[in-house]
Amino acid sequence: MRVHVADHPLITHKLTVLRDRTTPSPTFRALTEELVTLLAYEATRNVNVEPITIQTPVAETQGLALSEPRPLVVPILRAGLGMLEGMVKLVPSAEVGFLGMVRNEETLEPTTYAERLPDDLSDRQCFVLDPMLATGGSLSAAIEFLFDRGAQDVTAICLLGAPEGVAALEKATEGRDVTLVLGALDERLNEKGYIVPGLGDAGDRLYGLV
Repeated sequence: MRVHVADHPLITHKLTVLRDRTTPSPTFRALTEELVTLLAYEATRNVNVEPITIQTPVAETQGLALSEPRPLVVPILRAGLGMLEGMVKLVPSAEVGFLGMVRNEETLEPTTYAERLPDDLSDRQCFVLDPMLATGGSLSAAIEFLFDRGAQDVTAICLLGAPEGVAALEKATEGRDVTLVLGALDERLNEKGYIVPGLGDAGDRLYGLV
């Protein structure tokens, strides 16, 4: 598994505002979108492309176009939805699927409760969106789900990660073509499985308590 922790002052600045407990939900949502676009720039560095010939106003030239089949963006519900707009702004021609997963707060184990994905993902590059890589259980299960459908390679984009989650994901995806892009790698998990210092529950901060 390849791990890339984005090291850019704009990313750190936006994360700092996201971490602040006084940041209201509308600002949190807007900054999440902006931050994901910056992370997506790094995450799509190896997106599949093919050469094409175009005609400029001056001359014919060679360029690149996204290859078929198009990339598939998969936000993990519900918090991953807050990352979707920032991703498709950068890759508007990508297709979008959805995967609903919930973590049992006692066992910390993930359960899949909904999915809307193509039955066959052969030769597809998939980009999974999940704000927090804590224990790694939900993200590992989501990535395995995509590979079971035939995905070619999977890139996971997370705002924050904990060392325990990165280690668990690396173990769970051994032998798979997986890339992990993080906005920051935090210190640790606490006894409740939350990232420290983290930013709290991303879903609640995006959409409020339900």
